[in-house]
Amino acid sequence: MRVTKREKRERMALAVAELERLYPDAACALEYGSDPWRLLVMARLSAQCTDARVNTVSRELFRVFPDAEAMACGSLSEIEEIIKPCGLYKMKAKNIRDASAMLISDFGGVLPDTMEALLTLPGVGRKIANLLLGDIFGRPAVVCDTHCMRICGRLGMYDEGLRDPFKIEKILVELIAPEKSSDFCHRIVLFGRDICTARSPRCDGCPLRDICSAGRAR
Repeated sequence: MRVTKREKRERMALAVAELERLYPDAACALEYGSDPWRLLVMARLSAQCTDARVNTVSRELFRVFPDAEAMACGSLSEIEEIIKPCGLYKMKAKNIRDASAMLISDFGGVLPDTMEALLTLPGVGRKIANLLLGDIFGRPAVVCDTHCMRICGRLGMYDEGLRDPFKIEKILVELIAPEKSSDFCHRIVLFGRDICTARSPRCDGCPLRDICSAGRAR
């Protein structure tokens, strides 16, 4: 049976409310200390790496390079050596150094607050830009990470086979209340780790089972 957009919105509102109940204090897992530049750097390091490892590696990284100016002038080989545990370290090192330099030269050291400007920074795609817009500027933002894409597909918001983050973002923007979207994305990461895991979702007893297409089918 085809689910209408209205029904999807209603189902998503229930999911948002339940995740708020489960994770009332959900926040970004990256420990950036309210520093926009640090979140920019850590978000880039988090690609194909756990948040826990990024948090650990970043302590040393920010000890050596405490701000954008220091990073922009830093030795690429030294940056690479520090962030090596995060994987893809050569590209990430170049990206975070170049983005830091561009932040200073083009934006006066202040993180820009538009999607268009953020996407000009090296290594920044829509996922990172949305994270920055939501966490730093309090804007409506849908961060399409793997947890969000997997779980919202299971909930029946779109075909589970859809893997295009931009298409999924456009769909979810129309289904999630704007003021709820950024926090929802943080909460769904926790839910994806605790209950709706990729390989062995705990559907029995799942608090979202009644509104989940995949869960009801199991």
